[in-house]
Amino acid sequence: MLSKYIAAIALQTSTKPKQVEQVEQLFEQGATIPFIARYRKEVTGNLDEVVLEQLKDKLQYFNDLEKRKETVLKTIEDLGKLTPELRKQIDDTMEQHILEDIYLPYKPKRKTRATIAIEKGLEPLAQLLYEQHEACMPTVEAANFLNEQVPDIQEALKGAKDIIAEWVNEHAVVRDTVRTIFSKEAIITCKVMKGKEVEGIKYKDYYDCKEVLSKCPSHRMLAMRRGEKEGFLSLDISVEEADALEAMDDILLQNDSESAIIVQEAITDCYKRLLKPSIEVEFRLSTKNKADEEAIQVFATNTRQLLLSPPLGQRNLLSIDPGFRTGCKVVVLDKQGTLVHNTTIYPHPPQHQEHEAIETIKHLVATYQIEAICIGNGTAGKETEQVLRKISFDKPLDIFLISEAGASIYSASEVAREEFPNQDVTVRGAISIGRRLMDPLSELVKIDPKSIGVGQYQHDVNQHRLKESLDQVVVSCVNAVGVEVNTASKHILTYISGLSSTLARNIVQYRSENGPFRNRQELMKVPLMGSKTFQQAAGFLRIAKGNHSLDNSAVHPERYALVEKMAKDLNCTIDDLMQQESIRKKIDLRKYVSEEVGMFTLQDILQELEKPGRDPRSVLQQFQYADGLSSIEDLYVGMVLPGIITNITNFGAFVDIGVKQDGLVHVSHLANKFVKDPNDVVKLNQHVTVKVTDVDIPRKRIQLSMKEV
Repeated sequence: MLSKYIAAIALQTSTKPKQVEQVEQLFEQGATIPFIARYRKEVTGNLDEVVLEQLKDKLQYFNDLEKRKETVLKTIEDLGKLTPELRKQIDDTMEQHILEDIYLPYKPKRKTRATIAIEKGLEPLAQLLYEQHEACMPTVEAANFLNEQVPDIQEALKGAKDIIAEWVNEHAVVRDTVRTIFSKEAIITCKVMKGKEVEGIKYKDYYDCKEVLSKCPSHRMLAMRRGEKEGFLSLDISVEEADALEAMDDILLQNDSESAIIVQEAITDCYKRLLKPSIEVEFRLSTKNKADEEAIQVFATNTRQLLLSPPLGQRNLLSIDPGFRTGCKVVVLDKQGTLVHNTTIYPHPPQHQEHEAIETIKHLVATYQIEAICIGNGTAGKETEQVLRKISFDKPLDIFLISEAGASIYSASEVAREEFPNQDVTVRGAISIGRRLMDPLSELVKIDPKSIGVGQYQHDVNQHRLKESLDQVVVSCVNAVGVEVNTASKHILTYISGLSSTLARNIVQYRSENGPFRNRQELMKVPLMGSKTFQQAAGFLRIAKGNHSLDNSAVHPERYALVEKMAKDLNCTIDDLMQQESIRKKIDLRKYVSEEVGMFTLQDILQELEKPGRDPRSVLQQFQYADGLSSIEDLYVGMVLPGIITNITNFGAFVDIGVKQDGLVHVSHLANKFVKDPNDVVKLNQHVTVKVTDVDIPRKRIQLSMKEV
């Protein structure tokens, strides 16, 4: 990394140059973001994962910029046009679009009006006019360039103006000036396509829409672009033409000579024919990228909250994938999530075998010592819950309605076929629903995050960037919680810091051949596990019943000796440190500060000793919908209902109130105060109370409010 970019990266990420340098070195050494954030706090100055992600992106951006500069310099040099001044200008450039503006005049060109005019020998005439000498008489000079291809003066002047228009379009200062005007003043105008008024009714809100581009929210931008893509809407991005032309004239016009008049005509032609369309494309792309990033951030935030949903924990579980005609698939899972038994019940029409279904459930609960029941919240979910709540069990049983978004995707996946080769997709779906109650993180990582129903225009955004962002979220969540290496699936192990899919498979295979791992050091016996990979992964892999107490904590093996010294200094064992608060209080962390270990690491170690392997997730709470509701037709304005937040967007939050159609609480109705970001006041899966403010049955839209409820 060239040092000239360090200061810029530090400024853009609100960090210090030294931090940027240190983080870059760690990345070059193969360190992962979870590892750096957790175990290299002294090196980075306690930078969190968010800032580390920003630094990674910026480092990549400037590395790409440097590579592009090398290509540009070589191309211009090969043309014999690279001057010391031009080289310096390119070397000093910090932005990709400015580099491309500088390079534009030297780019290989397709055939244009300007290149045709140059082939006719009109470039010297264009240069003469472009210099705007007051003594220059355009018609007189043009007469000197007549030939078989240029029959008259008018044709000569037209060709010269085409050449000048292209020069203006390639003028870096002109482009940047117009770009600045667009960034401040551009208006986006959206209209319905003629004849599409009825067919495109879902875009009615955008049929005649105009607003300042810089203030257009990401969700509105993506909606309008989708409408344009589907052929219902037309979009235009523009500024006042007179403002742009005046700014261009100020840069290029030197006087009011006849030559200057020709140049001014070329400027006008350039703006309308070349520059405005080019800048508009730029802003279409930049605003799309910005909207994408905001939508991806919304999706990432929701996905993180969903992955870190409270787990039920290890309990004997009855899991039901509900249905009407095909019945409800019922599976019994033991405390480890292993399939023990499966059957089908038919409590609903058309079979309507409710009594038989109830007897089956009671038998399964008694036989397998069931401790909780979960039901998918899709078709027949609420109806199945109502049947189960009629049953009088011998002991209290928690009943949960669980989102089954993505369960069908998992059921048909290669992962599911590998786990349950002898079960059909419906049984796999019921297993997945149950397991996501027991441990949402372990189960949901098996499903493409795009399929779990918490996104905003996820199919409209840059798919590569979306996948990249969501993968980062999954990695962050898995490593934040940690993984029990003796029970973890191959799939979740692939998200552990430093582990590849091959290593994850090797860990599972070693475990099956040699029995449970007894300590973290034994991981070094796994084929392909090197010391560097072990360093990156070990702190995030837990061994609950191993022969070293710290193996079930987030204390890294590289710090075991330090903890042993703490215990020795207090004349006790590590187990004593972990079990007795009175002993821990005697630890003077300052005694253990060194060049490698600072207070950040020491405080983390102390927290782990207090609560080894602490789970950052909250405690699961039961929820029950209001009785008597089954569809949108059952709602009326003014109803106050319990609900669960199912999705959060920039414009509000969606709430499941038990009628198979989520309602929207607009951001303006989330609280009795101004709310800029819905995430400031609500979280995914939060239990809330809402009031129905509008019901639009034809459009299947429910408006809700959390104000004064």
